[in-house]
Amino acid sequence: MNMLNVFNPATGEHLTQLPIDDADSVLDKTRKAQRAQVAWAATPLQTRMDCIARFRGLVVGELDDLAKIMTQETGKPISHSRNELNGFLGRIDFFLAEAQTALKIETVFDQEGMCEQIERVPLGVIGNISAWNYPWFVGGNVFVPGLLMGNAVLYKPSELAAMTGLAMGRLLHAAGIPQDVFATLIGSAQTGQALLDQPLDGMFFTGSLATGQAIAQVMGPRMTKLQLELGGKDPTYVCADADPVAAAQSLADGAMYNAGQSCCSVERIYVHASIHDRFVDALVETVRTFKMGDPMAADTYLGPLTRASQLSVLEEQVADAKAKGARCLLGGQRSAGPFGGKGNWFEATVFDQVDHSMLLMRDESFGPIIGIQKVQDDLEAIGLMNDTRYGLTAGVYTPNEKRAREILSKVRAGSVYWNCCDRVSPRLPWSGWGQSGVGLTLSREGLTTFTRPKAWHLRSN
Repeated sequence: MNMLNVFNPATGEHLTQLPIDDADSVLDKTRKAQRAQVAWAATPLQTRMDCIARFRGLVVGELDDLAKIMTQETGKPISHSRNELNGFLGRIDFFLAEAQTALKIETVFDQEGMCEQIERVPLGVIGNISAWNYPWFVGGNVFVPGLLMGNAVLYKPSELAAMTGLAMGRLLHAAGIPQDVFATLIGSAQTGQALLDQPLDGMFFTGSLATGQAIAQVMGPRMTKLQLELGGKDPTYVCADADPVAAAQSLADGAMYNAGQSCCSVERIYVHASIHDRFVDALVETVRTFKMGDPMAADTYLGPLTRASQLSVLEEQVADAKAKGARCLLGGQRSAGPFGGKGNWFEATVFDQVDHSMLLMRDESFGPIIGIQKVQDDLEAIGLMNDTRYGLTAGVYTPNEKRAREILSKVRAGSVYWNCCDRVSPRLPWSGWGQSGVGLTLSREGLTTFTRPKAWHLRSN
């Protein structure tokens, strides 16, 4: 049997080996899920809700241990891991509160013996290839509403968060979700391909643009429900009337939290020329305070990169920016980190005097690096914010709400922020424009996306 080796990205330590699901294993789990889904869909909604509520309680009971597992295999600082798990509980609460409304049969016409109704029925068996950077958030956005709506879920966690994926399955089963209704698939690209080969009723993916495009090529001809949450190159504009220090402190966190490994991390900052220098000084000063250290330490803010390969991506962006005239104000290279050169560490990096000829301002960085560009007015900022193939999030800092709304209404992005950044709410849809993806999760629509509408024409005479 082939095995998946799991390593700690902070230290390089080998953590464990896990059996990989090969093509035969994936096929077997799919067939079992197809049979089990019929009974699960027929299970009363309240029973399904009770299972998810028990699952929530089990997560609470093991929260510290679950946070340690996530930190060990992803390098996420332990405080960030706890934040993610606590935030995940709120998302469960939202889905539980909205589930009955989402599945309520809607009567849209009832006159003279003719009744027309819309029923929401489960998709069936759905596949989910999930991400490593926020495994509980990203995975839970799919499997919690998916299960509540009556689907079976074949869940492939990232190979970089496989232990967390197994913990999810263990707790779901302990909460009463049948073994075959939620099945975890362990492995990397070959396991993912085996999942794509199955006759799925829906496919949900979170990850890179390149992988999303490859999945779309496979699934598109089948007319299978497909959702892709892909990359971002998220911009923020700091207007002339903004408080440069307050904006800098907020955006420093928005760019560096989780070592910048978030699809909605701030990756491009545009600052009005009149406050540019004060903003840059404040941002550099703030980033200097972010402590790099052992991810298990409570006061660590900056951990390692989860993927060693991303170190080379950042180095290429740094070299390209310097060659084209950008000014590196902080960082710009790999770090030995707190373990004497072991692990995947990169310094928090701040660039000024950047422009859109540079990779740093065009390609997703997914690391602790940020570029700051000076602009002369709102119109220039809007043009630069829209100069991207992505469209996930965008933000504006100004005390003037009307101004913020006018600017953000012209920016192509699925989520927009006024005087805040890097924020996700279960009450709002999470979606991308352009090559940031198709479909959505979260909000009420994030429940119904796991169903299909069935139209009923009922004549009583």
